[in-house]
Amino acid sequence: MSLFKKTLISLFYSFALISLLSCEGMPGADARKYPPNPDERVKKNLEEGRGFRLDNLIKGENKGGDFMFASANELWRASLDTIDFMPLTSVNYSGGIIITDWYSDGDNLDESIKISIRFLTNEVRIDALDIKIFYKKCNQVVNCKITQKTGSLVAELKKTILKKATVYKKEKKDKNFREYKGSKKLSN
Repeated sequence: MSLFKKTLISLFYSFALISLLSCEGMPGADARKYPPNPDERVKKNLEEGRGFRLDNLIKGENKGGDFMFASANELWRASLDTIDFMPLTSVNYSGGIIITDWYSDGDNLDESIKISIRFLTNEVRIDALDIKIFYKKCNQVVNCKITQKTGSLVAELKKTILKKATVYKKEKKDKNFREYKGSKKLSN
């Protein structure tokens, strides 16, 4: 067998193996969340705004593209809304991190707080966020002690963000919902 044929066969098997292994993490693969009937799956996906509709193109909707940025991510929006009173030092959507500047409420200038929020996933769930809160306590301008705090404030901040993200996700789902009227088979 020639070297070309061996290489071609090797590439074919490699491609087939990669294709099979990549199917494991595909979205929507959980059968419990989707109906087994393909027509019902199409209806559900289109009603929730996850499908492609030709009627949008015909009517001229979404001209110029439909750009989804950080505002489409519910956790990101909820986090920014929750800490909107604090000045931000670093915000990187692609890196998944928000870092505030030192903040003091004005009552006690010797104490300030800094928050770091790291996004571990885009899904709205309890383990999606890694939140760190740092306290800075100064005796004088030069003599400061910085400590990381855990406990109730971290839990309360995470709870507030997740509640807002859940509301945003529901609003988005409700906004994207449109009744599917494409298949006459389903109306039985």
